[in-house]
Amino acid sequence: MLPAVIVVLMLISFTCGENPAIQVILTSKGLQYGKHIGAGWVQEKLEHNTVPDFSGEVFGIHYILTGITITKCDFPEPIVEFNPDNTGFTTSISGLSVALTGGWMTHFGLIHDRGSFNMAIFGLDVTSVVGLGKDPDGHLSVTSVSCDAQVGELDIQFEGGASWIFQPFVEHFKGRMRGEIRSKICPDVEESIVSLEYHLQAMEDLSIQVDEDLVLYIPLTGVPVITASSMILGLKGEFYDMKTHEWPPFEAQNFTVPEQPDYMLSMGLSEFTMNSASYALYSGKRLQFLITDSMIPPYIHVRLNTSSMGPYVPQLPKMFPGLLMNLQVYASEVPMFSFQPGVVKLNLAGIVKASAIEPNATKIPLFKLNVDLKFDGKVWVAAGRLKGSMALQNLTLTLAGSEVGHFETDTLESLVKMGVMAGLAKLNVELGKGVVLPRMRNAQLVNTVLAVEEGFIAMCSDAEVFTDSFN
Repeated sequence: MLPAVIVVLMLISFTCGENPAIQVILTSKGLQYGKHIGAGWVQEKLEHNTVPDFSGEVFGIHYILTGITITKCDFPEPIVEFNPDNTGFTTSISGLSVALTGGWMTHFGLIHDRGSFNMAIFGLDVTSVVGLGKDPDGHLSVTSVSCDAQVGELDIQFEGGASWIFQPFVEHFKGRMRGEIRSKICPDVEESIVSLEYHLQAMEDLSIQVDEDLVLYIPLTGVPVITASSMILGLKGEFYDMKTHEWPPFEAQNFTVPEQPDYMLSMGLSEFTMNSASYALYSGKRLQFLITDSMIPPYIHVRLNTSSMGPYVPQLPKMFPGLLMNLQVYASEVPMFSFQPGVVKLNLAGIVKASAIEPNATKIPLFKLNVDLKFDGKVWVAAGRLKGSMALQNLTLTLAGSEVGHFETDTLESLVKMGVMAGLAKLNVELGKGVVLPRMRNAQLVNTVLAVEEGFIAMCSDAEVFTDSFN
């Protein structure tokens, strides 16, 4: 049960020291939902599960209980609470009752005997405190802070062999058997926590591969912050390009995601994460492309050749008649996102280099333009899909250099603006359709609400776990 709870908590992101770019808050509502799902899963798995052999010695008689199978388990729903004092959580199970069956073997000197048994354990109580932390590499770490176990009543019936001889003496060694069972519970709990810690540290992947070159780096930036009603984790949330491995020349700013106790999770994504993605694409020289005439739809009357561009650059048809053209477009600065209440702003600064193409494929430089664009965008969640829209707020086109002489850019700016607006219309159709919210194999987000705040996007959500997929 405890490892299952910890793994659920791992799916969730605050930091001490370095500011996180991604934060997630697990609330008491989410913790209790996870506990409920986990308890049902454990109850189902315990039924008809096998138990390791159990051995001991009573009155000089060595005994082994083997082939032990749980036939019935009354698994009460545990109490799981955040534990701020130990930066972790406390799990308590009270009143667990288990019915078991198996075989027994005894030997006393040269005398050996065997048979079967039925055992019932009543009132088993376990309390475990688990501490959470962060290792130097940014993995989540777990430690057992304390454990206490108590065993109530025990009843056992031996059958077969010479059980009729020692059955009357069962009452005399019940206490010892209870003590031996009790002594094994906490070591088993602590062993499972140690095993989980080992697997956590063995996890090498603290990043998400977005595509062949773009990687999102997500180690923990600090130890978890535990309050009486929530757990907050912080992730670095920084993109980088695998080829350049350049980190952005700016840092994540501190922000606070408001806790929403009516939801299981509260999450925050800062504008730093988006801007680090922009920087990775920019430093990796991926924000550039070539526009040719073949890429322009046939129904567009303005073609990419010197004749068609005459009304906008009068010198072209005279100096280079009848030649095709191409446009090399690239970002001159890192595109920057700005999150403000209710709106996402994006500023783009680019350069367009125009060339004429001679029949022998020789390129002739023509002119260079500076392009500055400002967009406003909106994002929301509807019907389980992340949707959005973008609008052009400003476009400025200026002449940065020319091999054909000076020309006014007003008419060319109007043409570019028309092209951008047409592109936005198509983009907004796709943004309006949206994309399905991220879903894991065993769970999905439901009742999700999203809002753009100052410096970050906040999202509150419940979760639905599919227990069938655990089988």
